[in-house]
Amino acid sequence: MKENVLNMKGQVCGTIELNDDVFGCDYNEALIHQVVVAQLANKRQGTHAALTRTEVRGGGCKPYRQKDTGRARQGSLVAPQFVGGGVVFAKKPRDFSQKINKTMKKAALYSALSEKLRQQEVVILDKFELAEAKTKLVAGAVKDLKLDGRALFVLEALNRNAIVASNNIPDVNVCEARTLNVYDIVATKRLVLTVEAIKQLEEAAK
Repeated sequence: MKENVLNMKGQVCGTIELNDDVFGCDYNEALIHQVVVAQLANKRQGTHAALTRTEVRGGGCKPYRQKDTGRARQGSLVAPQFVGGGVVFAKKPRDFSQKINKTMKKAALYSALSEKLRQQEVVILDKFELAEAKTKLVAGAVKDLKLDGRALFVLEALNRNAIVASNNIPDVNVCEARTLNVYDIVATKRLVLTVEAIKQLEEAAK
């Protein structure tokens, strides 16, 4: 399939033929969901921890006598109903990671890319060049390219100007083609790919 290539001013400056192995895949929603869930799970530290009543310091003696106080009987101040007491079913450190093999990751990535292209949410850029690290240059490109919502610029290689100039725009992010993942694609409204980044993606699919 052929798609138009735009410059930073939003003007058509050529066309590019896209590889069907990357941009012509069927939409597999279940696989994409599985990979995204695994990605988010793998980001979790799992270091949360709370103390049970057996781990809280103190509580060795009965707080007051059993009878004749007019209060409910209590055996320990570390019981869950007391402030500073133990936690019922306290959370403990655990590993949330899920294993997803490389074949599934690649299939989900290409399926998500293909669906983005079908939804006309992909913009192909000839190159992403900034004369200086100025936020207004990226903001101007976003306006000229008519990018609504969250936008992700996928470059062949990151440079300081691209990072610094886009940091102050909340809905704009930049990444390298080699680090592009399924979550980045589905969490973004508009995907902006440079021609060189597309070549890297297609080369990795071989």
